[in-house]
Amino acid sequence: MTAGLRSGDRVRWRGPGGDREATYITDRDGMAVLKLDSGYNLGVPAGECTFAARAPAAAPPCAAVTQDPSLPELSIISTGGTIASRIDYRTGAVTSQFSAEDILRAIPQLRTVARYRTSQIASILSENMTPSLWQDLARAVHREIGKGVQGIIVTHGTDTMAFSAAAVSFMVETPIPIIFAGAQRSADRPSSDNAMNALCSAAAAVSPLGEVAIVMHGTTSDDRCIIHRATRVRKMHTSRRDAFQSLGIPPLGTVEYPSLQVDLTGDAVRRGTAPSTLRDALEERCGLLSFHPGLSPDVIRAFTGYRGLVLAGTGLGHVSTGCVAALKALIEGGTEVVMTSQCLHGRVCDRVYDTGRDLLAAGVIEGEDMLPEVALVKLMWVLPQARDHDAVAALMGKNLRGEIRGRSLHGL
Repeated sequence: MTAGLRSGDRVRWRGPGGDREATYITDRDGMAVLKLDSGYNLGVPAGECTFAARAPAAAPPCAAVTQDPSLPELSIISTGGTIASRIDYRTGAVTSQFSAEDILRAIPQLRTVARYRTSQIASILSENMTPSLWQDLARAVHREIGKGVQGIIVTHGTDTMAFSAAAVSFMVETPIPIIFAGAQRSADRPSSDNAMNALCSAAAAVSPLGEVAIVMHGTTSDDRCIIHRATRVRKMHTSRRDAFQSLGIPPLGTVEYPSLQVDLTGDAVRRGTAPSTLRDALEERCGLLSFHPGLSPDVIRAFTGYRGLVLAGTGLGHVSTGCVAALKALIEGGTEVVMTSQCLHGRVCDRVYDTGRDLLAAGVIEGEDMLPEVALVKLMWVLPQARDHDAVAALMGKNLRGEIRGRSLHGL
């Protein structure tokens, strides 16, 4: 029976093959919710559980983390996410609660790669990220660069990590590596990728790289991580450890594991000597809309009053002819509209078909081959800097952080 049990207590229950132990989480609908040692949750009839051991008392305060002063100095800026998380035994779910210093305690091998400054600007799962937090993050990154660190690791949830990495890429011009690191599976699971991703990110952060990148598992095995440019990467799978892929360009490099050898391609930006610059103004009144057959022009009119709208159109960058008038009215009302494509490869060209030419005549800006989410972040950054429509169009069409390729490569 579960009477008297506390979250975190060890219990016995009869499972396949005999008695087994698990960690008690809570009761729900007459079932005891248990966390197996494999990291998975299971519900069993409450009457089948018996007490085995009391949940351990709260751990004493942790001693300060000791570090090797002879190693290069990195900064870890924590925003939360699965890479920095613990189990909440009240719900059985993963909750973002680790601080940056907790990460050093949890992954002590990090201290063989570098010494670290640590700071925390948030402790959230990444669906709760906001543009104002992007600004806080960019300012924190800029401050750390000014303090002379050799590289920066940003811990972040994977679901919106590409948005944040792109935002920092535009707001901070950096001479050193800024590496975003995440995890697909939490530390309580045997298949967790948090330690390997963190170690490979640290290796990339002391490498000759000189731009903003995402470092995550490159395969389903523990053999290498891939270095992705912040403005050309997308999360492509909900749960696989190798969920991230570079789109339109090859990856910037690899980090072999466990050797932590970093190999960069010739296209990767190298470290520089110029000081970091910060342009952190963002226009938050921007939206991203994916066109679909039958989309009502009323949906487009709902963006009236927005300063910017990115459309993910079909193919070469199209919407239905019935939407063109609504877009024209939106633009005449002061909203800048940028057209991208739902296709993952290739670029927008609105000069091929009549609809595209009508969109250009209405004032729609072509988004070249930018990913829609990158175009959104870039538009938010461009609008505070541009005086008028022509200036917005010029900046949106200019390759600033590798977000636009000079030409589309076959097969990428």
